[in-house]
Amino acid sequence: QVQLVESGGGLVQAGGSLRLSCVASGLTFSSYAMGWFRQAPGKEREFVTAINWLGSSTYYADSVKGRFTISRDNAKNTVYLQMNSLKPEDTAGYYCAARRLQLRLERDSYDYWGRGIQVTVSS
Repeated sequence: QVQLVESGGGLVQAGGSLRLSCVASGLTFSSYAMGWFRQAPGKEREFVTAINWLGSSTYYADSVKGRFTISRDNAKNTVYLQMNSLKPEDTAGYYCAARRLQLRLERDSYDYWGRGIQVTVSS
């Protein structure tokens, strides 16, 4: 069975940093594009960033460009989200997702999801 497990969330002051990790199992990790989405209370889940299966292409939502960086280590079956200069509006549950082969931005196109991890940024 496929599992995606996020870690590294928590509470941080505005301007601080966090690094999220997502470890995948039950799939051929290098055959999947990986993405991060987030969902604040009462809001729709929104795209944050994604990386293709080789790690050669990335895409970021405008709201996080210059502050967040996605990367992956296929040898460790892990995708990372480095979050710098955090803002209160970044507060949300963050979800790791996997999509076979091509990088896509559409939430509904992803095949597997983690259970999410909370990131809270205080002002």
